[in-house]
Amino acid sequence: MLGPVQMLILGFEDPQFKGEALAELQKLRDADIIRVIDAMVVWKDAEGNVAVLQDTDLSGEEMGEFGAIVGGLIGLGAAGEEGLEAGAELGAEAMEGERVFDDDDVWYAIDTIPPNTAAAIALFEHRWAIPFRDAIVRAGGFVLADEWIHAKDLVAVGLLAAEEAEAAQA
Repeated sequence: MLGPVQMLILGFEDPQFKGEALAELQKLRDADIIRVIDAMVVWKDAEGNVAVLQDTDLSGEEMGEFGAIVGGLIGLGAAGEEGLEAGAELGAEAMEGERVFDDDDVWYAIDTIPPNTAAAIALFEHRWAIPFRDAIVRAGGFVLADEWIHAKDLVAVGLLAAEEAEAAQA
């Protein structure tokens, strides 16, 4: 069963990699909180030399299973039950033994980022959410909304409240 999948894209100016982020990611993996479906980090130093790191927790067979799920869901949306089966077959074939982020993505990132910069893109499966989601479904529940609220969103709410208070006093 596949848990919710999140795509995260990060940029780093003048990166100061010391292994902290990788250590924290490994803790999440070890605890089966998240699973890395695919990840790619591209770093270009000040002289234009490039280092690429790719990682996944999925075997070639598991990548095929992931492709089948994604393809099946796309097929279901496109053509109902018939599309589900066809999409699952095509998705499995396309992904077995492959990576989500391929060589074209690596070269695109290399061409796009300026020197002394790094970019990271990752697909994370939120494993912690699977039993919770299943319990909600068994209870007859369904998602009405799904949003991440970031610290900057809360700051924006505070700024808006301050503007409204100032306008009300004027």
